[in-house]
Amino acid sequence: MAEGYKQGFASDLATQTRPRHRFLPSAALPADLPRGRVPIADMANAFGVTHRTLHFYEEKGLISASRIGLMRVYEPGDVMRMAVINACREAGMAVAVIQDLMTDLIEADSQEAAEALFRDALVTRKRELSAEMSTLHRQMQQVSDLLDREATEDRPLNDNQSGSALTDQELRCLALMAAGLSTQRIARTLDLRDDTARSLEAGIIQKFHANNRFQAIAKAVMLGVVQV
Repeated sequence: MAEGYKQGFASDLATQTRPRHRFLPSAALPADLPRGRVPIADMANAFGVTHRTLHFYEEKGLISASRIGLMRVYEPGDVMRMAVINACREAGMAVAVIQDLMTDLIEADSQEAAEALFRDALVTRKRELSAEMSTLHRQMQQVSDLLDREATEDRPLNDNQSGSALTDQELRCLALMAAGLSTQRIARTLDLRDDTARSLEAGIIQKFHANNRFQAIAKAVMLGVVQV
C-alpha cells in the first residue's frame, strides 16, 4: 500500500505545474487507505482525526483537497503529506513548527535532504521534551517539598498540646521566653552559658517550625503549652 501511494505521489507531482513537494520524509501510512483519491471520511478514519482537523490543516496550507461532486477527496500527494503531519503531531510539534518544516521540505532537492530536515525537526523536539521533563521534575519536587512541609507542620508540636515534645529544660526556657526574658537572663536563670541558652532557644524555635522566638512563643500560647 505504501509503495502504491509513493507511486501515486510521483504521478501527482507530475500533473502539477508547481509541485508543492518533490520529496517527503518517510512516514508510516495507515494500512486501510483505499487506493487513488481518498474521500475525506476515509482520510479521517485512517489517520484517527476529525473532518474538522482536516479542514484546519487545509486552512493552514498543509494539505489541500479537490472535489468529486460535493465530496472532498485527497490526492496521493496530500495523503503522503498527511502522514508526515500526523507523525509530527504525535510527537507534539506545534502547527506553526510543522508549517515551517513543510515549507523547508519544498526546497529539499533529494530524499536524503528531506530525511535530514525531518530528523533535525525531531532532534529539536526531543530537546524541547527533555527541557519540559526537567521542568516537570522540578515542579514535582517543589510540590512534594510543600506537601512534606505541610505534613511536618501538622505534626508535633501542632498535634501535641501537652508540650511533651519539649524537654523539661526546654519547657522552662520557653516559659521564660514567654515571660519576656532575654537570652542572657534566661542563661543566668537556668545557670547556663549564653551560647547554650541560644542553642536551647534555637531548638525550641525549630520544634515549633517558627522563624523566630516571637513566632515560637505565639504558637506555644495558641497550643496551650505555656500561659502568659
